[in-house]
Amino acid sequence: MFDIHAAALVAVIALVTIFLRFLPFLIFRNRTSPAFVTYLGKVLPFAIMGMRVVYCLRNISFSAIPFGIPEVISVALVVGLHVWKKNTLLSIISGTVCYMLLVQMVF
Repeated sequence: MFDIHAAALVAVIALVTIFLRFLPFLIFRNRTSPAFVTYLGKVLPFAIMGMRVVYCLRNISFSAIPFGIPEVISVALVVGLHVWKKNTLLSIISGTVCYMLLVQMVF
């Protein structure tokens, strides 16, 4: 059954998201970005990835089976692939698939 309220809600959320994504380009279209914005553009991607790693690994219990082995193997795979291939998407997908296979089939 089609729910007009849900569709309108999704449309409004999508429009606000699109507007917020384009807002910096509208604000800074005819001038250079401030130094602070340029600085944030350089450091935030690394900070966000670091927060994601901490978030993903926060509940590992090294004192209970499987002792964090699937997580450690998957993180090692991600780091190794990224150092070798320098492809972020390949690294993340491979680490996720490795972790899911280890958790579902091995541990």
